[in-house]
Formats: sequence, structure tokens, C-alpha cells
Amino acid sequence: MQNKVLILDFGSQFTQLIARRVRELNIYSEIHPYNSEKYDVNDYQAVILSGSPHSVRSEQAPHPDLTQIKGKKPLLGICYGAQYLVHFFGGEVGASNTREYGRANLSFVDASNPLFSGIDKNSQVWMSHSDTILRLPENYRVIASTHDIANAAYQIEGEQTYAIQFHPEVYHSTDGKQLLENFLVHIAGLKQEWTPDSFVETTVAAIQEKVGNDNVVLGLSGGVDSTVAAVLLDKAIGKNLYCIFVNNGLLRKNEFQNVLDQYKHMGLNVKGVDATDRFLKRLAGKSDPEEKRKAIGNEFIEVFDDEAHLIEDVKWLAQGTIYPDVIESVSVTGGPSATIKSHHNVGGLPDFMKLKIVEPLRMIFKDEVRRVGASLGIDPELLGRHPFPGPGLAIRILGDITAEKVRILQEVDAIFINGLKKWNLYDDVWQAGAMLLPVNSVGVMGDERTYEKVVALRAVTSTDGMTADWVNLPYAFLQETSNKIINNVRGVNRVVYDISSKPPATIEWE
Repeated sequence: MQNKVLILDFGSQFTQLIARRVRELNIYSEIHPYNSEKYDVNDYQAVILSGSPHSVRSEQAPHPDLTQIKGKKPLLGICYGAQYLVHFFGGEVGASNTREYGRANLSFVDASNPLFSGIDKNSQVWMSHSDTILRLPENYRVIASTHDIANAAYQIEGEQTYAIQFHPEVYHSTDGKQLLENFLVHIAGLKQEWTPDSFVETTVAAIQEKVGNDNVVLGLSGGVDSTVAAVLLDKAIGKNLYCIFVNNGLLRKNEFQNVLDQYKHMGLNVKGVDATDRFLKRLAGKSDPEEKRKAIGNEFIEVFDDEAHLIEDVKWLAQGTIYPDVIESVSVTGGPSATIKSHHNVGGLPDFMKLKIVEPLRMIFKDEVRRVGASLGIDPELLGRHPFPGPGLAIRILGDITAEKVRILQEVDAIFINGLKKWNLYDDVWQAGAMLLPVNSVGVMGDERTYEKVVALRAVTSTDGMTADWVNLPYAFLQETSNKIINNVRGVNRVVYDISSKPPATIEWE
């Protein structure tokens, strides 16, 4: 029995948050679809059942196999999980008179119950369900209520089985973290020992066991994920790691050389490959965003494969895949959650690349990657870099790609990003960039009429990129930035600022 938590996913939009909150308690957790055969329940010390968009009363209701869990391991049912343990074990679940969604306050708490230790009866919780528990089975005992929901939480007598109809994983549940800690630490007895240092130690050992003395090739991007993956691999296998940094011609201004210089100071074995001409030729005449993505992805594979063949006896390809990539790309490894988007580094390789995959960061979140990087001694400036899209500036240039358009956007982007740093705004922004729009605008410079490009600036705050709010940058900063762009970048005569949030907009424009 291991010191980790199994989260069974029934398709809830909040399932990732459950895993994140558990990890914040320094306890390792994994998400698996309720019907997966890819896990062994004996490897876990406690189990959490997630919420779901489904109703337990529908014919399509997900049915987990709980024979080795219920009554045998500490179990916490959340929302759908709570209703499932009632509906299929002798109780009654029915449609709510009104949709129970949003903030509520507990009106009754069994203070003697360990699940609610240290939680006041007026604690705010977050509801999100259209069904409600009408009647509990005989051996179920109510341990918390709200003014509208009598059975907000219960325990099964004689078992370490608890359930709640609210979501402790969302920030709106003010004592949600305390409730999870009560369940995992004080009831299930898990130890809070999963730290960045422990992750590095176990991951390095796992890489050494998996790879042995084989050679590994890694495609570096200059971003946080691939960099942390590279340092982990270097710590594990040293000279057997070969890093390739490809310049696709769509990086930020001077980024290719700057990143190479940074890596050299870190002692990594890195080869820089300038393939700008190959990528621009491949992109010529393409304006559809998906066509551009595919062209860049295919060309990268060909360039990377050419370079990998120059290294003798390479057997492994390392990637900076992280947990959200896996979850979003394959519906929580095959479960009922909706697939959000595909990722370039998830899903395997073309048949002609006969390499095995090693992904040291595959099971951790972005914020955890940064903490691991700090544990490895990576420069905080590199760890704090804004995310940058895999296709680079190609999806920030709306329409077809030319060398001149890339030049314009690189100049604009450099002024914007350097300005954020100068004004000490960079670290307050999760991601920032400029977009080159496919329209020309009438302007006046001196006594002459101009007809030049429009650029849009974008800056957002976010935790993980799934949702994002636009940043209310100071007017004085925007004024200074706009003036610098128009006065210094040939071909631009108008600057606009994007004040759209995600949703409904996305962070990138393509």
C-alpha cells in the first residue's frame, strides 16, 4: 500500500482541481477514469470519487467497480460520487426543485466528526449539481447540512466512507483544503511527504532504471517544461543526453542565440539548428491556422529526425509533456471527460522514428514543474518565463507567413515584453504577446498618409491557461508602448489592446 491517492474521474470539469489541491497538501495523487484498467487499487491508500456531468438516475450513469474500495479503503465521494453511494446502495436521489449551483453556507456541522474538524458551521461551500439526495440509506449518517440541502455531507457507519454534495476543490469552498486534509491526513493516515526534492530523487532513479546506458535525444524549446525535463535527465544520465534546439524562424527576437547561451551556462549538451528557411518555405501560402500548425509540426519532425540520425545509437526520445497535456489530449487517459484540445507532444511519434519515449514530467502540473525546477537550482528568471506557443509567432500572425511579417512582429513583441520588464509588470502577467492582424489601417505620419499594419497587444493572468482574465495594464504603460512601436517598427501605424477574457475568447488569436 503506497502513500498516494486515487481519484476516479466521472467527467467533472473540476477533476483536475481535486488532484491539484491534494498535491498542494504534499500528497501525491493520480487521476484515472472510473472504468480504466490501467491502475491497481492496491497501490493507493485512499480513493476520491469525482463529480460528473451525468445524473445517477440516467441510463448512461457511470458505474465504477467499488468492490475493492468501499468499506476497505478510506473513500470520499464528491457530488456525483456522493449521490452514487446513495442511489445504488438503498437511498434515493431526485431532481432538485432548483439548480443547486454557486455559493452556500453550512448551517449544521457535526463538530465531533473528523471530516469537519476545525470547520465552522457557517463555512462557505460551492455547489454544482441538478440532482440532490432525498433519502439516505439506513446506515448513513448526516454530518453536515446547508439551509437548502439537508444531506450536504454524510458518513457510512462502520466504514471510513465519507461523501459531500459540494466541491471542496474549488476556491469558493473556503475550508475545502482543510476538509481534504482532514480526510487524507487525519482519517486516511497519509503522510505529507511528496515534495519537489522527493520528486527529483524518485524521478532520477526511475530514469536511470528505465534508460540505463542508452542515449537519449531531447528537443528543447527554451520553455520551462523542456528545460526542467532536460536538467532532470542530465542529472540522471549525464553525457548520454543530447539536446537539440531548433530555430523555426518563428521565435521571439534574438531568442535562438539567447536561449543557446543560457543553456551553455547550465552545462547541458545542446546543439542549435537554424532551420528558418525550411520552415518559411513549408509555410509559404498557408493562412489556415490548422494548416500552419500541421506544416510546422511536420517540418519540425523532419528537422529533428535529420539531426537525431547524426547522433550514434539513440534509442530514446525525451519530451517535456506535463499532466494537463495528457489529461486534455486523451480525456483523462480514456475516461468520460471531454477532450479539450490536442497537444503536439502527446500521442506518440511517426512510424519512421523508431524511438522509445521518456517523459519525466508526465504526471505533474505546471506550477509543480516550476517548483521542481527551483529544487534543481534552475535560474528563477528562466522558470518565470511566460508560456510561448509551440507554433511560435505563426499563430500570432493572422493569415499567411512571410519573413517580413515575422520581422515586424518580432520587433513589436520585443518592445512589448521589454516594456513589461522595465515597468516591473512582467511577473504580474501569466502570458503576454503581440498579434499581427491581416488588415491595413489609414494613418498620418508627418505630412504623409500611411496605410500600414495593425498590431494587437495581449496580456492575461491565469493559473494554468484553462481560464484567463485580461490584465488591466496602466494607461501610461500602454501609451508609452504604443508610441515606441509606431515610432520604431516600420510597417505598423496602429496599436490596439485586447481586453477579452477566456472564455469566451482564447489566449492566442489562432
